[in-house]
Amino acid sequence: MKSILSFLKPYRLSVVFIVILTFLSSMLQLYLPTLTADIVDVGIVQGDIAYIWKVGGWMVACSLLAILLTIWKSYLSSKTALGFGRDMRRQLFVHVEQFSLEEFQKIGTSSFITRSTNDVKQVQDVTIMILQMMTRAPLMLVGGIILAVSRDAVLSLIFLAALPLLGGFIYLVSRKAIPLFGQLQKKTDRLNLIMRESLSGIRVIRAFNRVDDEKARFQEANTSYKDTGLKVNRLMAYLFPFMLIIMNFTNIGIVWLGANRIDAGEMEVGNLIAFIQYAMMILMALIMLSMSFIMVPRAQASAKRMNEVLNMEPKIKDKEQSVTKLHQPAQSIRFEDVSFYYSNAEKPVVQNITFEAKTGETTAIIGSTGSGKTTLLQLMTRFYEATEGRITLDGVDIRELPQEKLRSQMGYVAQKAVLFSGSIADNVRFGRQDASDEDIWKALRTAQAEEFVLQKDGGIDAEIDQGGSNLSGGQKQRLSIARALVRKPSFYLFDDSFSALDYKTDAKLRASLEAEKEHAALIIVAQRISTVKHSDKIIVLDEGKIAGIGTHEQLIKDNLVYQEIVASQEGQEVDQG
Repeated sequence: MKSILSFLKPYRLSVVFIVILTFLSSMLQLYLPTLTADIVDVGIVQGDIAYIWKVGGWMVACSLLAILLTIWKSYLSSKTALGFGRDMRRQLFVHVEQFSLEEFQKIGTSSFITRSTNDVKQVQDVTIMILQMMTRAPLMLVGGIILAVSRDAVLSLIFLAALPLLGGFIYLVSRKAIPLFGQLQKKTDRLNLIMRESLSGIRVIRAFNRVDDEKARFQEANTSYKDTGLKVNRLMAYLFPFMLIIMNFTNIGIVWLGANRIDAGEMEVGNLIAFIQYAMMILMALIMLSMSFIMVPRAQASAKRMNEVLNMEPKIKDKEQSVTKLHQPAQSIRFEDVSFYYSNAEKPVVQNITFEAKTGETTAIIGSTGSGKTTLLQLMTRFYEATEGRITLDGVDIRELPQEKLRSQMGYVAQKAVLFSGSIADNVRFGRQDASDEDIWKALRTAQAEEFVLQKDGGIDAEIDQGGSNLSGGQKQRLSIARALVRKPSFYLFDDSFSALDYKTDAKLRASLEAEKEHAALIIVAQRISTVKHSDKIIVLDEGKIAGIGTHEQLIKDNLVYQEIVASQEGQEVDQG
């Protein structure tokens, strides 16, 4: 919690102001019972009407001033807490943006979302409460006790019974509530995860008639969340009635003992009225503190989850003395005996990989599912770091390059086409912000997307729904390819990016990409033989290792793995001998 509260440093002046305003308004409120006692003991008892008007006027002035100070304090508290929450969300977002794919997989997208929204709000709400209540309650508690004792020390002994009883019960409730708050946040993560999976996979769920199963899964998580929430609320339900009972019995005790002391001539009526008001202030301060003690553990659970993200160091970081000079554009990328293991994995995903891709060449990578094709592209872009060996760009180890500089050389098209809400032009310009409309149309033409874009109302200004839900799979892939093309990179990385295209469009796209080879290298991961057969170099992967490198004609003659892939797609009989 301390590290989270460090975000309040830019608001130090506001916090000091809030404390000063709280102190002044509390002093004014503590002064009011004294004025009430004076009105009763002097004005009413002695029949001094002028004194009643005079002191009454002071009471009204003090009350109005206390109200104004409280309003000002509330405004500053809210402004400070909201700015504090904004800064935390921004820091979480900026920090998460630096993570490699490994860190994302470790915590999970839905949990990141919960931590940057729900958890931040929990801490933000407690910050408002601390600034407004936890600064005021101790002042009212201590000030009330001092003034109550000054009115009647004997009558104050009643607090020796009430306060420990109240404090002990608050402690017991807090002790049971703290673990439940942590569980509640985890169950919020679970609900978000199920909701996200169900909404993103709605077509698959309906296609396999699993709607009822998903409803049951959500209901189970929802019920679990409800049960934990009920346990928390049940504890709260016990707490506040118990507090009211203590308050009421304390009042009864004060009135009974006070009446006896007035009857004995040891206390005045005005002092008893003031004492009752101070007693209520003391008990209300304790109630405010108890609410804080209940809310703070929940915020601590949220702060712990946020700290887990903020303290997580990205495994892939730029070196302080990074290489900044590099050919523009770069000419070649080379793997030198590269192996890669996922965290806690016993076997490597790829092992002893060595090859080179150069400008002017098309390098294709083919292999069975799980052979490590996508992993090679993710190693090139440093989404993951090679465990052994090295990858060089024009002879420079890519670990020596700033990540931004490295990726500026790449035009990456992911296996799953990702589009953002906005216009077609906005999505293509994601590759290069200063791209003109002419550049966009040229990229669309090369990506074989011009025809369907022209058919849309508004052309490149046509809106794309979230996730590209108003486009077909092939259209999304072609727009993703256009986004890479408009960037004019040194290396085009196509991760099975033609899979949703028909054979005719696939062939036309590959033909149009030939022109890009003049200034770039094409690296294509594919499943189809027709997509890779005309490549200058084909790398055949088998169980994470290179089974062969060559042209289609060379591999079809002497590479068994490649022959099997060709046979499975073209129905050719391959001589196994």
